[in-house]
Amino acid sequence: MSFQPPRGTQDILLDEADQLLALYDVSHATARLFGFRYVETPTFEHTELYVRTSGDTSDVVTKEMYTFQDKGGRSVTLRPESTAGVVRAYLAHAHDLPTPVKTYYVGRHFRHGRPQAGRLREFRQFGVEIVGVAGPEADVEVLVLGERFARERGIREYALHLNSIGDGQCRPAYREELTRYFEPYIDQLDEDCRVRLAKNPLRVFDCKVDGRKDFVLAAPTIADRLCGPCSEHFGAVRAGLEDAGVRYELDPRLVRGLDYYTRTAFEWISTNEASVQAATFNAGGRYDGLAEILGGPATPGVGFALGLDRMRLAMDREGVPRAAARATRCFVVAVGEGDARAAARRLVDELRDAGVPAERSYEDRPLKAQLKMADHAGAAFAAILGERELADGVVTLRRLADGEQETVAAGALAARLLQEGR
Repeated sequence: MSFQPPRGTQDILLDEADQLLALYDVSHATARLFGFRYVETPTFEHTELYVRTSGDTSDVVTKEMYTFQDKGGRSVTLRPESTAGVVRAYLAHAHDLPTPVKTYYVGRHFRHGRPQAGRLREFRQFGVEIVGVAGPEADVEVLVLGERFARERGIREYALHLNSIGDGQCRPAYREELTRYFEPYIDQLDEDCRVRLAKNPLRVFDCKVDGRKDFVLAAPTIADRLCGPCSEHFGAVRAGLEDAGVRYELDPRLVRGLDYYTRTAFEWISTNEASVQAATFNAGGRYDGLAEILGGPATPGVGFALGLDRMRLAMDREGVPRAAARATRCFVVAVGEGDARAAARRLVDELRDAGVPAERSYEDRPLKAQLKMADHAGAAFAAILGERELADGVVTLRRLADGEQETVAAGALAARLLQEGR
């Protein structure tokens, strides 16, 4: 049996896990700062949820879903994204929920794509959703939150791309125009893009194979074809971002890979020269028709999904200092048997009760071996208890980084370590 994890997944251990935990923590903190409440939806849903909402031309539905039958013969799918599940949950519990609902999630998602840097089959996302508000202020709130999250992570080499893709009033006529435009070039489109052209021609702009061809880049865009309400909405979003000091680039060919998006669409894209692959680390937009697709009442919504694995990669590429390791603060070393080991157990309990992460050896080992254990555990300090220390009611506190030692009263050790940690 191979000890390697399945392709497209990874084991995240020790310091790497600590970096991910730090991103989890700031995701929760930032969302709560903006008044969002945490939500969890099932890791798998009925397959119909994603087929109906994502669109049958999307890569998610056609190529990337992990779909299987459960023992009852029902088709279920590991969640490739969370917005559809959040809106489903909202419709299921709408009578118990306030309006609007501001909610966020931090969790794992699954897509069967070709693994590469920053593109995993099991990946982690931080997402926010505002359900029940049609006005542009909600779009601005989501965008300001996303910008703040990126900025406060210390990355600087990125750009926010912004577009409006219209709605049910103005988009149908534009789709017809786009279809007519592409018809002479149909032989130059690959098979996937031909399907997209027939069902959702805007998605030709998003095609990985043909999206950068000259005739695609020369295609008419929706920017000058928005209806009055969509144009007014987009103008208000842009004005709100400018008032908030959020810089953006208009990208008239920006579309989203899922069919439920309307009006505002956006992506944060890394501009770091090493980010050839998986450059988009956060993306989202407005999805005012999603609830209706699911059979619910018309319910507006807007949100984003930020890839935490990609954010971690972007931070490393830009040399952002890493978060401190969450290792044991103090390793208590007992020299000798009997009283020293019993005292070490009590001291570990006292440190933990005071909020200081602490541990000790479970077995009787020599001083040198225990200090090596402390180092391997990533401890910042070793508190040494021997016959002399027990007799004097003190501990010898050694800083493991440089070997510097001091004598500290046993009862004052917790306060000393807490002071050192500030």
